[in-house]
Amino acid sequence: MTQDIGTMLFYLLPAVLVAAISFYFFKMHVANEDKRRTYLLHFENQKKALPLRLQAYERMTLFLERISPANLLLRIKPVDEDPDVYASLLIATIEQEFEHNLAQQIYLSQECWNVIRASKNATINAIRKAPAQEEVKSATDLRQYLLSSLMDQEAPSETALSFIKKEVRQIF
Repeated sequence: MTQDIGTMLFYLLPAVLVAAISFYFFKMHVANEDKRRTYLLHFENQKKALPLRLQAYERMTLFLERISPANLLLRIKPVDEDPDVYASLLIATIEQEFEHNLAQQIYLSQECWNVIRASKNATINAIRKAPAQEEVKSATDLRQYLLSSLMDQEAPSETALSFIKKEVRQIF
């Protein structure tokens, strides 16, 4: 009887080995198929998201160009000769432009969004500080002061534009 059980186990051993190997290969196949489906889904999402991401970069580039002090001062004329009123108008314009583009942050990297925000804040701070200068007595003086200070240093929006260009180059 023990000899019969041993013989039966001897004959069952190849079937058990084949079943174990089959199970292992089936499990590997299912895992590979899951990875393939995930990759294809990710690839399809990337294909759809890329145009949206590029559009977000384009909109933020336009935003940075519009808040560049040189462009901003040419576009927004003073409505009053009071430099504080003009500075408030310029700051309100920047804030309005920024709020209009807030949704673009979901398509940008966190670092890029932080650079854009820092650029906006630096531009606003420069405009806020300008009316306190002793040579600024009117809105026209404020424009002159801001434009001349641009000659001495790079505008904050230029730094952010460089960052955007670098990030877009990494996409391709």
